[in-house]
Amino acid sequence: MSQVQNPSQSQPPGSAHQARWWQTEADGRILCTLCPRFCRLKPGQAGFCYVRQNIDGTLYATAYGKSTGFAIDPIEKKPLNHFLPGSPILSFGTAGCNLGCRFCQNWHISKAKLVEQNSVSALPADIVRLARQHGCPSIAMTYNDPTIFGEYVIDIAREARLLGLKNVLVTAGYITPEARREIYAQIDAVNVDLKAFSETFYHKVTFSHLDPVLDTLRWLKHETGIWFELTNLMIPGENDSWDETARMCDWILTQLGPDVPLHFTAFHPDFKMQDKPRTPTETLNRARRLALRAGLKHVYVGNVHDRSGQTTYCPRCQLALIERDWHRILVNRLSPGGDCPDCQTRLAGVFA
Repeated sequence: MSQVQNPSQSQPPGSAHQARWWQTEADGRILCTLCPRFCRLKPGQAGFCYVRQNIDGTLYATAYGKSTGFAIDPIEKKPLNHFLPGSPILSFGTAGCNLGCRFCQNWHISKAKLVEQNSVSALPADIVRLARQHGCPSIAMTYNDPTIFGEYVIDIAREARLLGLKNVLVTAGYITPEARREIYAQIDAVNVDLKAFSETFYHKVTFSHLDPVLDTLRWLKHETGIWFELTNLMIPGENDSWDETARMCDWILTQLGPDVPLHFTAFHPDFKMQDKPRTPTETLNRARRLALRAGLKHVYVGNVHDRSGQTTYCPRCQLALIERDWHRILVNRLSPGGDCPDCQTRLAGVFA
């Protein structure tokens, strides 16, 4: 990851940015309908995410135009292995999050309020200009969950599309159908963090629920043309059992199909899960073998060095098409259009 300078000296909006997806309740509170948390806010109160606030009876998106920083990443870091592989992507996020994951690896951002972060002003046009200046064909809304700054996402995506750039979301998928349609309208690729395949885990460890995430995944597959991949961070003793992994893989196969890439990634102790060990590499490899046997075609391991587990293979002839080590591409044999050079099988994804 390479750090980049602040995009410009553009001034933030003269007034706070009014939010979408809310309604006023009979008792005067505001009901936020952005995510399934449905926060009910008194005047002056902010939601669970910290960045949507009731100010004098109107809901405002206080993270709009404010970023906690920018970086240029390889797109494989998102992780996305089947979307413009090898390309750089401009990444940024804001403060706050609508989940409460006890294991959050970006907790200093997701659990921070804007006043606690050295946020920089960056309007949508600034961000698009920054991506172009650094030769990035895509922009990633990541680090914290872009759901909570959906208004910002919409305006950035619109600006980017006008100039031929692609838009990427890295998200937990915890969003209402109403907001989802608008926020994802000009998105090209998504990585959804499927944190577990257990309602108990979602409720106790992330303070959210599993079903809305599964609904987002089904919607992505059956009602959009957005390319998406899945990530499952495997936490020892929490969501890494053989049974849970098998059930998750079976659901993916039957509901989303065999071509959706799945990334099993290693956990490291962080935030409120300092007592857990790092994920053994063998746990990731076991999950990968299980998923491949279940019928998924593209299964990867992440946050470890494992050339075999990070290589993209032709699903028909098993030729190693894109060989990787961590996020670095070592060899790319794929044709520009995404075909295997040996058997001409078209690989699922976006390659041109």
